[in-house]
Order: sequence, then structure tokens, then C-alpha cells
Amino acid sequence: MNDKTTHFGFESVAETEKAKRVAGVFSSVASNYDIMNDLMSLGLHRIWKTFTIQIAGVRAGHRVLDVAGGTADLSLAFAKRVGPTGQVWLTDINGAMLSHGRDRLIDRGHPLPVAQCDAEKLPFPDNYFNVVTVAFGLRNMTHKDQALAEMRRVLKPGGQLLVLEFSQVYKPLAPAYDLYSFKLLPWLGQKVAGDADSYRYLAESIRMHPGQEELKTLMEQIGLEKVDYFNMTGGVVALHRGFKIH
Repeated sequence: MNDKTTHFGFESVAETEKAKRVAGVFSSVASNYDIMNDLMSLGLHRIWKTFTIQIAGVRAGHRVLDVAGGTADLSLAFAKRVGPTGQVWLTDINGAMLSHGRDRLIDRGHPLPVAQCDAEKLPFPDNYFNVVTVAFGLRNMTHKDQALAEMRRVLKPGGQLLVLEFSQVYKPLAPAYDLYSFKLLPWLGQKVAGDADSYRYLAESIRMHPGQEELKTLMEQIGLEKVDYFNMTGGVVALHRGFKIH
């Protein structure tokens, strides 16, 4: 068997298998995704996303790409800022998540363009967007470097990529965070969504994702510059920012 392997949570699986397994997780959780986000984070995910939107500094007329945008929290916020002269694209590889996001956009009066696509092969031209965001999606991608390179490719010179993702928690908080992640989170998933396994995967995938400095280095290696990051909630989440200068 010549397939390369990668991580699916703590499991080692063939690269060709990971995308299918991740798709299964998000198809399963799509209908309960928003309520579970509120329960899992005690509502903090709204603060993390609000901070991301502030850092993005999106203005009227800007073009914004929301990669792995799921149920469209960021897309909705950006749509209000770019106005009628701007453009916001919502994309996700998962059809169930994208359908929920599209429906929310329409219900809120923002019928934005949506595209079901793989972040590693974005269907957009070079140098097109002012801002690209990916919130809680990068850790599920098989080739993170390839996905980041694609996001850089579609940025205009001077544009910025924002990566909001779970990261490495401060060490004193680790025991409590582990207890929450591996005991309470699957229990919540079972009680609310009838799906403990998907939420167990989410907890495991966080542990396998690059930490703050590792992700900073990865973003620099694919050509982003002035890369920095902001820790939130004791390092539970970090917002990474990088610029395409040329």
C-alpha cells in the first residue's frame, strides 16, 4: 500500500481516507453545529470571531473569502462591512455545512455567493481578495501547507490571511482542559447531537494541530510575511495573521 498516512484525530489513516472521514464528522454535526458551538465554548466563540472581524479591518468595497466558513458566522459579519460594492464568498468542502450557511445568509437578507470546494484547490483567480479567513477549519485539512499556499495565492498584494483555530493551551490549564475535552465534550455531543464520536474526534484533532509557533512558521514557509498571532482564553484559541506583501 503506497498511500501516505496522516492524522484523523489520534488515528493514523491514509491521506485519501481523511477527507471522507472528516466529511462524515461534519455531515453528522451540521444540524446541531451552532448550538454545540455555544455549549462547547460557553458562548466564547462569538467573542473570538468578533475579535477576528475587528483585526480584519474589512471596509466597503473589499473582497473577502471565508474558507471552511460552515454556518456563515464570519461571512454574515463581513457582508455588513463590505456593503453593496464589496463581495464576500462563503466556501466549504462539506455540502451539509454549506447548505446551513447558505440558508442562514438568505434568512438574514444576505444572499452571498457560495462555493463547495476544497481549500487545497480554490477555484478563484490569483490576487483577487483583500482578506481571506479560515475559522476552525485548518486543522481538518489534510495538507495544511497546500491549503495555506492556496489562500495566499488568491490574496491581493497587501492582503491578509487570518487563521482562527484551537491552539496549545497554557500549561497550568492543561489538566482541566483535557478533562473537559475528553470527558465533557463527548458527553455533550451525545446528549445534544446524539454523536459522541464526532466530538471526540474534534477534541483529538485539536491536540494534533500545530501549536502557535509551529503554525506561525508554516505560514512564513508558504510565503506570508509579518506573521503574528494573538492568544485568547489562555491559548485555547489563537488568531494568526499573515500578509502577502508581493
